[in-house]
Amino acid sequence: MIDYITPGSGTRRSWAQRLHLDAMLLLGLVAACMLGLIILYSSAGQSENLVIGQAVRLAISFGALFFVAQIPPQFLFRWSPWLFGIGIVLLGAVLAFGDVGKGAQRWLDVGVVRFQPSEMVKLSVPMMIAWYLSDTKLPPSMRHLFTAIMFIVVPTLLIARQPDLGTALLIGSSGFFVLFLAGLQWRILIILSLAAAGCAPLLWYFMHDYQRQRVITFLNPEQDPLGTGYHIIQSKIAIGSGGLYGKGWLNGTQAHLEFLPERSTDFIFAVLGEEFGLMGILMLLAIYSLILLRCIYIATQAQDTFTRLLGGSLALTFFVYVIVNTGMVTGLLPVVGLPLPLISFGGTSMVTLMAGFGILMSIHTHRKLLPA
Repeated sequence: MIDYITPGSGTRRSWAQRLHLDAMLLLGLVAACMLGLIILYSSAGQSENLVIGQAVRLAISFGALFFVAQIPPQFLFRWSPWLFGIGIVLLGAVLAFGDVGKGAQRWLDVGVVRFQPSEMVKLSVPMMIAWYLSDTKLPPSMRHLFTAIMFIVVPTLLIARQPDLGTALLIGSSGFFVLFLAGLQWRILIILSLAAAGCAPLLWYFMHDYQRQRVITFLNPEQDPLGTGYHIIQSKIAIGSGGLYGKGWLNGTQAHLEFLPERSTDFIFAVLGEEFGLMGILMLLAIYSLILLRCIYIATQAQDTFTRLLGGSLALTFFVYVIVNTGMVTGLLPVVGLPLPLISFGGTSMVTLMAGFGILMSIHTHRKLLPA
């Protein structure tokens, strides 16, 4: 395995380099989280306790980012298959005797802590596939491609069985992005897309009733405006009523009069649109763009196959996070229960997301020095 040396060794280094942090990426993350706290204060009915609780979660998440950023990429390389194997075992344990909450069996309770193994798998799947393909000739052969697809399919199906389609979508996407960045041929990509389309009727058969209803609601939310279509209808009303500049902070009627459900979690983007209007939405998208472009830049600067594939996958998975949440809130995609990254109230997914950014910072700050 390649030995990594922190850039600037033997020379004067910035505080960010000494701490293995990327200043530009960190600035974007802090800006998004601060905006999230401002929106959360309004969406939660000016609840200081909720905002303080979220601030504590953010502090823990940034702690996870800092910790992971100190880990050299060669350590992640060596541990990738082990972390993947542990993740698969834990997912099997969830299906066997996991805790049930809100109709889904997603949690493991080991006495001291209660956690979702699927959050760990969000990172271990792209790490595993990048590890597997790092020592092979790219683009991968059919044999390597089939094995890599199995590394994606097994955890994705285990998580979909919980059921948790949102997380299954993210994990499937993260694995696919590694294959795409590895030089997946367009011919194979088209074949896989056609195969996925052909399996759609079979997927419909295995869906739960509420999942089928979400797809039907996506196609025609007005068929049940006071039932299954209520969320998305109220969300679109909130965003549309914001206009260009919004109604003003703390003045959103859809959220404050409790017309908008899940306004602090999955549908917090609608609160932003109502109170800050199109300009507020563009401001958030600009921050997201800064984060995404910096992540892609870090991936392009990676100096070996493992870190290049892993970094690119993590960057594009963040893009999927944003697209899926904003798409479902605006009625362009079915509701799958994914939070708005760095903005929505919550802790577990935030820690995983920040750990992913920590991996990207580690990749960038532990680059090896090239000979002059």
